[in-house]
Formats: sequence, structure tokens, C-alpha cells
Amino acid sequence: MSRRIAIITDDPGWHGRQLRQAFAARGCESQYVSLQNCYFDLAHARHGVVIPGFKHSLPDAVFVRGVPGGTLEQVILRLDILHALREIGVPVYNDARAIERSVDKAMTSFLLKRAGIPTPATWVCESAAQARAVLLRETAAGRELVLKPLFGSQGLGLQRLKSGMDFPNLAEYSGAAYLQSFVDCGEGHWHDFRVLVVGGAARAAMLRRGTSWINNVAQGAKCENVQLDETLQKLAQDAVRAVGMDYAGVDLMRDRNGKLYVIEVNGIPAWRGLQGIYRENLAQYLVDDLLARKLPQANMEMVC
Repeated sequence: MSRRIAIITDDPGWHGRQLRQAFAARGCESQYVSLQNCYFDLAHARHGVVIPGFKHSLPDAVFVRGVPGGTLEQVILRLDILHALREIGVPVYNDARAIERSVDKAMTSFLLKRAGIPTPATWVCESAAQARAVLLRETAAGRELVLKPLFGSQGLGLQRLKSGMDFPNLAEYSGAAYLQSFVDCGEGHWHDFRVLVVGGAARAAMLRRGTSWINNVAQGAKCENVQLDETLQKLAQDAVRAVGMDYAGVDLMRDRNGKLYVIEVNGIPAWRGLQGIYRENLAQYLVDDLLARKLPQANMEMVC
């Protein structure tokens, strides 16, 4: 009997097709499901949770490819569905707790620092006065800061703050200031590394060269092959372990003195840019890890 997998996404696109093909290659059925259409029915549903497309049953496992935005209440409800699935024994890859930790840059930074992983100095607060005081102190010491949205991706909303600049209006950042020391790669040598970690093992890496100090592919950065050396591998794996994830895209930067820093740990990473320079099927890595660790019996049947 083939296993039935729910791929959680509102926009399947290239990544969704890659995952469906990878599941099919292992004899599994998969279906796209939007969290917006899932709901609790504590009166009639056997398990209390209704997943469209699975009638009166539940999926054998869930692969989380996207969690749509919305009001605070809507986002909490969508994550509650993922929490509930885990509580009733449905493997969720990555689960709600891991997504909450990674989507919240403050918590990610806290966990990295607590685990002793090199990451830029970080300050997070709601007070504009506190944020300005940090900016004045750091720039007086000759350092620059980067202001980021607490929840955000693809390099959107980043501002580089230098000496003499006015602090931006925090209302544009939903009333929260997330400040990090600027990692100086050297003017004109802007780059970072993206490492894909699957099941605790670093499987692929790339160098992203930015057209500015922001190195996201969505902001025009070019992807290049890079050797996954021992330092990159260990730092990325340690970072994912610290945040507690099944799979993640880890962003690292090396300063002009050669020191590596973990910048972010992405719990719902895109891998299209990485796949473009990598021979092996990365979606298959992800699917095989889910089956091996979350559905070991299905993996044995597949091998047999």
C-alpha cells in the first residue's frame, strides 16, 4: 500500500513539482494542501483535524513547503494544525516548533548564541530609544549595523545603518527592531554561503555573489559551486541542530579576516538556485530523509 503524503503549500510551483516527482519515485502518493483549508472539527472528525483531500483519514506524513501569511490569529491557527498533527502521531517535516524557531530571527539568534555558534552580535527590542542607543554606541566604535524585519526573507527590508544616519521609523518594521552587526566581506567582494542540511548532514553548498552587500538570489545574486569544506559543513550542521530542524538552508558569511558567521537558519528554504549548479536531485535527498527517519517501515518496504 503506497504512503500518502501531504505537501503543505499554497504555491506548489517548481519546488512542489520536484517534491511530487521525488515522492512518486519512491512509490508514494502526494497531494498539495493549503493550511488555509485545513481546520479543526472536534465534534465529528475522528482525530479532530480535517485535511482536505484525505477524507476521513490523515496523511502518513506531512512535508511543509510553505506557511501562508495572514493575521496573527490566522498564522497561529495554521501552526496549530501542524502542532496537532504531530500530537496525534503524524510526522511533520519540518514541524511547527522548528518553523516557529527559524521564522523568528530573534529566537534563531538566541539559540545560535546559546549553543556557542559564531553569529553576529544581535540586539532585538521594541523601544526606538533603545535601538537608537545601540546604533549610536556601535557606530561610535566604528561598527555598522543591519536592520532587518523580525519576520522576513529574500533580503527584503534590509537596511545598512552607518554613523550619522537617522534611525528608521520602527512602524515600518512592525514595531520591532532586529539589529545585527554588519559582517564586512570587503567592498566589492560581497558574498555569502548557502548550505543545505538534510537529516543532520550537510548535503550541498553554493557561493552567492551579490551585486550589493545583500546576497540573496531574489536580489540578483549569482550562484557558484563551492567546495563543502569541513568548517562550512560543521558550522551548518551545528546551527541546524541548535535550532532543532529536520532540514534547513543555512546562510553563512566570512568577514575580511576569514572568520565564518552563521547569519540565518531557514526552515522553509528554496533550493532552485542550488539545484542549478548541483548534479544530484536535492528534492530526492529531502524525500528520502523523510521516509527513512519519519516512516522507517515505508522505507523498508521501498527497499524490499
